[in-house]
Amino acid sequence: MSRVILREGRLSAEVSTEFGAIWSFEAERRGRSVPLLRRPAANAPRVATAAGCFPLIPFGNRVRGNHFRYDGRDYSLAPNTDWDRHYLHGEGWLAEWRAERVTPNSITIRFEAPAAAGTPYVYEGWQVVTLGDGRMTLDLSVTNRGSVALPFGLGWHPFFPMTPETTLRAAADAYWEEGEGWLPTERRSPPEELDFNSPRRLPRRWVDNGFEGWDGKAEIVWPESEAALRLSADSGFDRYFVFVSDAGFDPAYRHDFFCFEPMTHTVDGHNLPGGGGLRRLEPGEMMKGALRLVPVLG
Repeated sequence: MSRVILREGRLSAEVSTEFGAIWSFEAERRGRSVPLLRRPAANAPRVATAAGCFPLIPFGNRVRGNHFRYDGRDYSLAPNTDWDRHYLHGEGWLAEWRAERVTPNSITIRFEAPAAAGTPYVYEGWQVVTLGDGRMTLDLSVTNRGSVALPFGLGWHPFFPMTPETTLRAAADAYWEEGEGWLPTERRSPPEELDFNSPRRLPRRWVDNGFEGWDGKAEIVWPESEAALRLSADSGFDRYFVFVSDAGFDPAYRHDFFCFEPMTHTVDGHNLPGGGGLRRLEPGEMMKGALRLVPVLG
């Protein structure tokens, strides 16, 4: 495992080959560090869900019943955590990546998922984390290394600080209601408290919903610290997911973070007509995209 501290101007980030995770992203202002991703607790376990951000490959979230049919063939997935009955987020967030190149302000890491029981996916992932031009840029790619074409997707799972006054702005024309097993059920217009087309405070209740019709731009504002973060994603990322936990799911949760997850596809796209944004990759074919995070400090 390698942990690398990247620095460029007033920005710093800690990136690890463990889980391909970004553990921190901060900006210096008036001699103090402003967290732009959630700071892991001092006693937090070294798991991806305690980090500031981790990549989602070969797709994000869950597949209903751990089963899908593609090109006339049936495929099954096996659970990959001990707390969810679904195959979740692929393998990269649970495994060691390899550092291929490190500079003072960037790191390039690679992950290979060989043929294994419990998943039909065989793939290679690359992530480049760069600080420069007043921003952090995440470049992510996945290549199908298997022998058959399969549906792939990309995404990130960032954890952002949440305060009583935190607002989120991210356009969307539809969202998916959540049903049993944390899976989507019905697509409809966002309700008022989850309509982030204009800046809106995060609800202080359980939220676990996917949104569609995103223009790839978002802004998070923390009025208490006079700070904001502007996000922009490549055109393939036209969906996002919002997660706010609760004490029933996580007894230690104190409404101190939320997740805003840029994605190329809808949860359970494998079982939706048209694939829900998942992209068909032939053997050897690659898909890629980038996310930029720009701090704005008062």
